[in-house]
Amino acid sequence: LREPGLNLRVVQLFRDPRAVHNSRLKARQALLRESIQVLRSRHRAEPRGPPRHQPPQQLLLPPGLLGGGGGRAAPPQHRAEFFLGGALEVICQAWLRDLLLARRAPAWLRRRYTQLRYEDLVREPRAQLRRLLRFAGLPVPPALEAFVLNMTRGAAYSSDRPFLISPRDAREAIHAWRERLSRQQVRQVEAACGEAMSLLAY
Repeated sequence: LREPGLNLRVVQLFRDPRAVHNSRLKARQALLRESIQVLRSRHRAEPRGPPRHQPPQQLLLPPGLLGGGGGRAAPPQHRAEFFLGGALEVICQAWLRDLLLARRAPAWLRRRYTQLRYEDLVREPRAQLRRLLRFAGLPVPPALEAFVLNMTRGAAYSSDRPFLISPRDAREAIHAWRERLSRQQVRQVEAACGEAMSLLAY
């Protein structure tokens, strides 16, 4: 970022963690390996030395994963959900570190860094696109405005295929988690991600 020969700008995209978890659950098997890698990254990032006492996090632990007795292994979908929940906790901790760093950042970094919430982009695609391009020092081609509007205001929304890149009414995606996640899942996401959610005004 301080390299004088580069004009590097950073745009960090955020999304409501409840919606993130909802999307990741629908693709739990496809994201299983990625979730395990995210969990391993936490162990690599932890400082060496005597372990600090931390209360065990049981984020999004499906009922019966540890219970049931008989030494039976948990069903694959429960193991996948457990790893996805743990990965989301790691992601939220990383978000929190980034948000706190940005708040304390010197002026030279603040000029080169901006945040974008997915929900703001979906609600105001033209305004947010113009803001991002202005931040990057780029023009706003009319074709790009039309593309962004088309991709976020499509005629349909397929909640069963969360990572399909196609025109859809993305406004419906903002609150899809309200119908899909249980109250327990919502409470657990909010407990694990509450600080970051507060800083992002979720």
